[in-house]
Amino acid sequence: MQQQPTRDPVNDSMWGTVSRLLESQRYLVLATADPTGSPWATPVFFVPDGTDRLLWVSSPDSRHSRNLSLRSEVAITVFDSHAEIGKAEALYLEATAGLVDDLAQPAALERLNAGLPPHQQLDIKEVGPTGLLRLYHALVRQHHVLIRGGDPRFDNPVDTRLAVHDPDPAGPSNAP
Repeated sequence: MQQQPTRDPVNDSMWGTVSRLLESQRYLVLATADPTGSPWATPVFFVPDGTDRLLWVSSPDSRHSRNLSLRSEVAITVFDSHAEIGKAEALYLEATAGLVDDLAQPAALERLNAGLPPHQQLDIKEVGPTGLLRLYHALVRQHHVLIRGGDPRFDNPVDTRLAVHDPDPAGPSNAP
């Protein structure tokens, strides 16, 4: 008889922050680097596709898109910039990002459009090779949540972050 893995109640409760922030926020901060390691950070409108994949559109000529074409490793932060001082929640994500491949574009674009108002939805022609924009995704390999300094559940006098994972990895997976 196979033993069920032991549940981690701290991880399980903190994992809820991941889903909640991904669904409630519309902008992320995308950190890229050029081939020499020079960093660049930019805000990007995004739509989550589950908890392990984020979608956005950008010009292929933007600095972050040019960086992605040469170096796919990224860092991402998602947070509510209107949170009261000392009350913020945040996600820190480690991911690999790049263009959505041609075969996956229709489904990814449908998911992205589901997060856009009807008058701002995009057509495949706008994000394809002849359009001004391209469809990008980040495939998250590690999620971290902000732990506020002085949180009574943790022994941390200053803000820190905690790596968390999906407590139900057998659940629905995200398409690449």
